[in-house]
Amino acid sequence: MTVTPRKSRVRLSPLGIALLAVTAIGWGLNFPIMKFLLSEWPPLSARGLSGIVGAAALALIAVWQRQRLAVPRAMRLRLVLVSVLTISSWVAFMGLALVWLDAREAAVLAISVPVWVALLAWPVLGERLTALRAVALVVALGGIFILIGGNSIDAGIEKLPGLLMALTGAVCVGLGTVLTKHFPLEMPPTSLAAWQIGIGCVPVAIAGLLIERPDPAALSAVGWASMVYLTLVQFCLCYVCWFAALERLPAATASIGTLLVPVVGVLSAAAMLHEPFGLREFIALAVALGGVGLALRAQ
Repeated sequence: MTVTPRKSRVRLSPLGIALLAVTAIGWGLNFPIMKFLLSEWPPLSARGLSGIVGAAALALIAVWQRQRLAVPRAMRLRLVLVSVLTISSWVAFMGLALVWLDAREAAVLAISVPVWVALLAWPVLGERLTALRAVALVVALGGIFILIGGNSIDAGIEKLPGLLMALTGAVCVGLGTVLTKHFPLEMPPTSLAAWQIGIGCVPVAIAGLLIERPDPAALSAVGWASMVYLTLVQFCLCYVCWFAALERLPAATASIGTLLVPVVGVLSAAAMLHEPFGLREFIALAVALGGVGLALRAQ
């Protein structure tokens, strides 16, 4: 008589779930906070300068954790390439996209990153583009179309620059993620985050200082509080919590958990900025999340 062993369930760490929740909430709140900050400061300067300070803070945390900061010579070129794709492009393009888009719209567009990862893994990693991945891409883009083009054709055209910039940022992040899988960056997590954010935000900050010429006096008390949030919460706390969560949770669980980010972004934009959240927004969010869920399932 053969006894079939029971499949052991993977026990999820409560601390890992809590850390993932902090990450999702922190990153989700970034959308309405950044949208408000744009009313007082230009996007490249706000995102780039806060990122540099955040990277310096992460470096101090890495030293406190006794993680090495030295970058192996063989990794330097790929570190710069991945940092430009995943950080520079995201920080710059998503910041500029918010000039034309509402925070809720930018949050929904951010959902598409895992779909682009699944699509770009085909030519870069040789992972076959299955029918399920193709459907996932179509579904996710359908949700985006429902949200952006739902009012009228004229409204969709007015938002087109923001739509293109947000999608460009998402595609770049997807490509950077795939390249990271192809050329692994073997460094301690906090040190790696400090380098990536620092390298990625420096060119954005320089471009902001040269083109936008930001005036610190233009920031109100709420504006300064927003800058502090971007620096300490978005770039520091959330990244530390994210890497800590990855150490305690399966990768699939962590990936699905990040789907909370756009949900928090849409709901917080409605609460903080009084952006509309009706049936159309709910359907668009649900459809886009469904597409990403299919993409994650296909991996």
